[in-house]
Amino acid sequence: MSVKKIPLRQCIGCGEMKNKKEMIRVLRTAEGEIVLDATGKKNGRGAYLCPSMDCFRKAKKSRGLDRSFKMTVPAEVYDRLEKEMEEFGRQ
Repeated sequence: MSVKKIPLRQCIGCGEMKNKKEMIRVLRTAEGEIVLDATGKKNGRGAYLCPSMDCFRKAKKSRGLDRSFKMTVPAEVYDRLEKEMEEFGRQ
């Protein structure tokens, strides 16, 4: 019997490696739009965050999305993502 490999991803906030299914995917689409990907299956470049506001704040402070997407992410996008993360946390 073979053991199924669990995909791990690194959080851009805290830097911890965790199970992909436990993380929230932030996505840059081909058009350059940045959105939360709840399904984890949309096309585009993805970066992963733990589902905690602490990790989001760390990523915002260290400009983790800028590094992951190799572009400057506007402050409005961080604000919109913060609201979406709060909504996601309530569900």
